[in-house]
Amino acid sequence: MREGGAKIGAILQQLLVRAQPGVALLEIEALADRLIKKSGGQASFHTVKGYKWATCLCVNDVVVHGIPTNYVLKDGDVLTIDVGLFYQGFHTDTAWTKIVEKKLGFAPESLALKSEKEKFLEVGQQAMWEGIAQAKAGNRVGHISEAVQKIVEGAGYGIVKTLVGHGVGRQLHEAPQIPGYLKAPIASTPQLAVGMTIAVEVIYARGLGAVVYVNDDGWSIGTRDGSLAAVFEHTIVITTGEPEILTRAVL
Repeated sequence: MREGGAKIGAILQQLLVRAQPGVALLEIEALADRLIKKSGGQASFHTVKGYKWATCLCVNDVVVHGIPTNYVLKDGDVLTIDVGLFYQGFHTDTAWTKIVEKKLGFAPESLALKSEKEKFLEVGQQAMWEGIAQAKAGNRVGHISEAVQKIVEGAGYGIVKTLVGHGVGRQLHEAPQIPGYLKAPIASTPQLAVGMTIAVEVIYARGLGAVVYVNDDGWSIGTRDGSLAAVFEHTIVITTGEPEILTRAVL
């Protein structure tokens, strides 16, 4: 999983660089497919029944499971790239959200909107890192959930409560679930032990966090109120000390 995690972390970074104005989602998907094959693994998402793509690409109000299409990215779009690698019998899973932007500067009227989007994404990153910091042997899943919820809701944003992080290993989705909010007393949530591998996933929106299927593709889930959404995710392993991030890019 360390090897696979480093590979998919590096692949994700290359996909994020490719995601520029004028680039179609299917171009990002094609690059992911090539890089994953070159890595010696296979796309984790191909192991999900009925899913044909290597990535989930979610634009603006799409939260998760956005399928790659001919949509061409525009300046100011908010894009989440979610990707996983099945390598030598084990999965690793990671996601990141970015603002798609030109490098030529912004008109004054767009700077405020850009600043709002940047703040929104910074909060999600902070929530993920704080959640990961709680992933220590002897702590419980609820410690992660509480840390994530405190930061996201403290900033005035909404947790998507119907979607969660998860265990990951021989299967892409394993127990335990890792919610982004505290849904039960911490003492009643699963305890974390050395060697556990989990995907800490912050899934949230600028609005209330309620979601719906946004079209008829059977996969794409978006915010009910049309607000922006974002996801930040790393696969980690619980150790005797600080958690180890397996999907950190090694370029």
